[in-house]
Amino acid sequence: MTVIRPPAVPTEAFSDPAAAVARLEEIYERNTAFLRDAFTAFAGGTALPGRVRAAYPLVRVTTESFARLDSRLAYGFVSGPGVRETSVTRPDLFRSYLVEQLGLLIENHGVPVEIGESGEPIPIHFAYPRDINVESLLTAPPSEAPLRDYFDTPELAAMDDAIADGFLALEPGEPQPLALFRAARVDYSLHRLYHYTGTDPEYFQNFVIFTNYQFYVDAFGEICRNAMRDDGSLATAFVEPGNIVTGHVRAGGERQGTPPARLPQMPAYHLVEPGYRGTTLINIGTGPSNARNITDHVAVLRPHAWLMLGHCAGLRNTQKLGDYVLAHGYMREDHVLDHELPPSVPIPALAEIQVALEQSVSEITGLSGFALKGVMRTGTVASVDNRNWELGGAGVLRRLSQSRVTALDMESATIAANGFRFRVPYGTLLCVSDKPLHGELKLAGMAGAFYRQRVGQHLEIGLRAIEKLKRQEPERLHSRKLRSFAEVAFQ
Repeated sequence: MTVIRPPAVPTEAFSDPAAAVARLEEIYERNTAFLRDAFTAFAGGTALPGRVRAAYPLVRVTTESFARLDSRLAYGFVSGPGVRETSVTRPDLFRSYLVEQLGLLIENHGVPVEIGESGEPIPIHFAYPRDINVESLLTAPPSEAPLRDYFDTPELAAMDDAIADGFLALEPGEPQPLALFRAARVDYSLHRLYHYTGTDPEYFQNFVIFTNYQFYVDAFGEICRNAMRDDGSLATAFVEPGNIVTGHVRAGGERQGTPPARLPQMPAYHLVEPGYRGTTLINIGTGPSNARNITDHVAVLRPHAWLMLGHCAGLRNTQKLGDYVLAHGYMREDHVLDHELPPSVPIPALAEIQVALEQSVSEITGLSGFALKGVMRTGTVASVDNRNWELGGAGVLRRLSQSRVTALDMESATIAANGFRFRVPYGTLLCVSDKPLHGELKLAGMAGAFYRQRVGQHLEIGLRAIEKLKRQEPERLHSRKLRSFAEVAFQ
């Protein structure tokens, strides 16, 4: 079939990162509008004269020397001479991020960046900010050819994480990647985020808390609603599933949106601050599969940090219910990332996150030094894929003992491992809710009373830690421990 495209856009060099991002937005908006217009005609029964195609915008940088400015950042530069490029989507959403990344490249290497059109087609589904209007297809004449005859659709085989995982195989002379994710992979996750969390990606903040209990959501919601009435709060809005937006009282305090008929699988709540410097909390439920799923998608937003706050089984006889465990190592028996990141790969603790969490526990509990050890242990956390691990027999207990495990859950190691994999700073602070190896089981009545007593303090500690991380330069959080020796330039 004849391929119908919008007029070609010439590639142009830019030394001003803001102007470069403006051109990216111009190309993206033009090309997605071209696809939407054609789809509207197709859905209305108009016979298209050929296959309709438009491409994502492109960023390219070419360097001819190993030299660069002295940079103590873990990102913002390329490792040597060559051509590097990436396709880009939603430059409106990633504007400040892109301006920073392109500005660092221009400054560190003294070369312009080139902006043009890539060779990666935009799938028709991703020409829409959220979901294509599938219902409109039902009105098309029954003799109409399938959608895939006229439009590019998501090619899942090409939306892999080969760049992040180090599996990308390039042909000789082919440009090297500039970012961890190509445009279609980002679009896929942006659409999945709304599906799983019930909120649009525009509301996600750069500091993320994952939890596995509704009690934390209730406590966070109360904190956020109070922030909307606090004149000293930097927050501008509180967003709940269904894109329910409550504004701050200084802007009228209006509440907009319609609650969903039912909560999504992993509901997200956002305390929005300017520059995406607020906090997002996501109730991921139980299990490593959920933990991997949501972090696969949140990672494309390039957050500055994510933390796991949840409950765990305490494995030491000296621990008490309500004690905290700060993970400094992980025993990975979750198995959901074994192919991409073998269990033999160590997942290091990150100093900035560890210090922020430990200081926050000390400040909130009022304990320090040796006294702090009475309520918090630092040690290895095991994450398993079997909720009934207690029934696994002597073999399970032997491995836990050999690994010097302090606590056990089903999500923390997965979240930390995917943070390591996707270069997102991570940390874990758990609260002991039962001690099955010592006869203290989590029963229904006990659990309810325990959670009500401890959740508020635990969440307060997590939020205090995030405030400490915010006061640091974001560049310090993105540790070189997370970067390989052959790394992409984008954070």
